[in-house]
Amino acid sequence: MKKQYKNKWVKALLAVFFVFGLGATVFIFSRESDKNVAEIKEVTKNEGLGESAESLSQRNILDSLNTLKVAYDVAILEKTALSQQLELERKNIENLMEIIRASKNPSSEQIQIYRKQLSDIKIALEAKVVEIKKLKSQNKNLLTEIESQNVVMYKQKTENDTLVSKQKRLESTLKDASKLVPGNFTVIALREKKSGKEEQTEKAKYTNKLKASFSINGNPVAKTGKRVFYIQVLDQKNKVLGENKLIEFGNNKALVYSFIVAVDFQGKTANVYGVLNSDENKFQKGTYFVNFFDKQEIMGSTSITLE
Repeated sequence: MKKQYKNKWVKALLAVFFVFGLGATVFIFSRESDKNVAEIKEVTKNEGLGESAESLSQRNILDSLNTLKVAYDVAILEKTALSQQLELERKNIENLMEIIRASKNPSSEQIQIYRKQLSDIKIALEAKVVEIKKLKSQNKNLLTEIESQNVVMYKQKTENDTLVSKQKRLESTLKDASKLVPGNFTVIALREKKSGKEEQTEKAKYTNKLKASFSINGNPVAKTGKRVFYIQVLDQKNKVLGENKLIEFGNNKALVYSFIVAVDFQGKTANVYGVLNSDENKFQKGTYFVNFFDKQEIMGSTSITLE
């Protein structure tokens, strides 16, 4: 019994530290709405200084993304079950910032795309904060209930511990089954010879196609069947190459993609790849950014520079 009450105080202290951590995250996140108002005022101010509205908006979007990145850093320090997801989304922010920095003299259409991506990231962070709070609240309520039952039904402690252990294993199994974890995002340039043989190259003038690939972890309890993924290839002007088609997923979410790849997932590790052909338009020198999506959710990004 002494051990139980000691554990109760330790868990209570951990809960307090977690609440303060979340408070810091929400505080950083709430500052973003104030920046939107300040940006409108700053546009008027800087028009007289020779800076275009698009350039100012680009700089303010980068500032907002950097603030969101700090918010994710705070959330990751909580070391919850969502830490891996948060780290991936923080990486996505860093990749987006690189794309925006690489865009010189962005058009108003590009700025709108960046604003939309910034808004999606803000919504995703807010959802994660709510989810973390919900998980902690559920765990706290469950712990309180179990401890109360232990006091009243101490003789059944062994049976209760067994049930809790089974519940944790079930939660872990359901969590693993709910998603697939992608990785090893790569893109290479290929030169196709007259013989039909392909070889890797770094020269733009020799490049006939870009091959994008990634892997999916094996998961015997995940749902099997056909899985579809979307690949988005952006050139130096932030233009979407390839099919350049728009697909809508509902809830006002959409994606412009270059091509689609599919895999028949059967619970084992799978390698997925797709090819973007040059067709009539030759690949130019410069850096190409490749984003990988599972529906509207970005899984990862990479890039390649052709000389």
